[in-house]
Amino acid sequence: MKYIVLVGDGMADRPLKALGYKTCLQKAHTPNMDRLAAEGEVGRARTVPPGIDPGSDVANLSILGYDPSKYYSGRAPIEAEYRGIKLGPSDVAFRCNLVTLGYASPTGTGGQNIGTAVMQDYSAGHISTKEAALLIRDINKKLGSKDISFYPGMSYRHLMVWRNGKEKMRCAPPHDISGKKTGAYLPKGNGAEVLLSLMNRSTEILVSHPINQKRINGGHNPANSIWLWGQGRKLTVPSFKQKYNLKGALISAVDLTKGLGICAGFDILNVKGATGYIDTNYIGKARAALNALKKYDFVYVHVEAPDEAGHNGDLKAKMQAIKDFDKKVVGTVLDGIKRMGECSILLMPDHYTPISVRTHTSEPVPFAIYRNTGLPRKQMSKASAYSESICRMKNILVFDKGYKLMDYFVKNK
Repeated sequence: MKYIVLVGDGMADRPLKALGYKTCLQKAHTPNMDRLAAEGEVGRARTVPPGIDPGSDVANLSILGYDPSKYYSGRAPIEAEYRGIKLGPSDVAFRCNLVTLGYASPTGTGGQNIGTAVMQDYSAGHISTKEAALLIRDINKKLGSKDISFYPGMSYRHLMVWRNGKEKMRCAPPHDISGKKTGAYLPKGNGAEVLLSLMNRSTEILVSHPINQKRINGGHNPANSIWLWGQGRKLTVPSFKQKYNLKGALISAVDLTKGLGICAGFDILNVKGATGYIDTNYIGKARAALNALKKYDFVYVHVEAPDEAGHNGDLKAKMQAIKDFDKKVVGTVLDGIKRMGECSILLMPDHYTPISVRTHTSEPVPFAIYRNTGLPRKQMSKASAYSESICRMKNILVFDKGYKLMDYFVKNK
């Protein structure tokens, strides 16, 4: 038996007036996901335990079969794992976004106090990786020290490591405060003054940077500040091979998910053209997954695009991302497994990212399990389509501890 997990990050949503009080999943044309639900087993899983913020790190850790309440240590150290950044026991990693802050008056060349700003764009216009790398290089030259180091990542997503640092502080994800004044969301707690100093000083470097001047002249949002959040120490979990005796691989455009894969002992398969946004190479990911099943027992495919559209409040983009995920990922995989032996598919989002709130929420998510074994499915509720309404059906599979879903998926054939 081969196993493949298809995760549409944040594709679950809430009913919208613009869609006739339907959700994006209910309104979009998704014949392939609908088929998985109609011919497979369906249910709901709580991927985010009570009391933990509904991040993609927590939710994907849960989908992979690890209890976040036991293992979760923070977002940034997971990304550091993928980047090959070695963390000592006293080191704290922080996610470092390049963001666009808006001010009531022009910032000039000296920067401004970020506490007076509005979070205009958490991604700095989805800045290119090439541009961002140059900005982070200069940030590290001017703000780095023996204790503070900045590391470039992809697009707007980067890292800062504080050697012998502090972590017991409250830091807000920038995508949670889009359009809001930043003053109430600045880092708070022991060590916050170090982060605030770095963030404020970064504006002095970035506001007048030639790359940002060029972006502004081209009509693009400038990366005029860094935003530090998602801190934590090194994550340690038992390998997926130890837990399930399956050799695994992971496909994603996002460092966070790749880092989780490395922590779980997976091989990371990079796909050309995978961007983490709606222009990603959907078909390339699906074909890479099918090819990987020749060598691996288990392949985890993560698609970020619906989540990014949700954070942007972009209904059109989210609808398109869901349709593309259905046609180009799910459809390609369904067609491809016809030519191989027995295979099980798990389809689900990691969490909700509702257009109406533009951030993650922690409701239980719908899932579908499809097995091409030729055996009759278990007698459970039959879903006519794949959507959030599955969570309200009776006689479905229910995993209030979402990490136990993986046990069921790989052990109940």
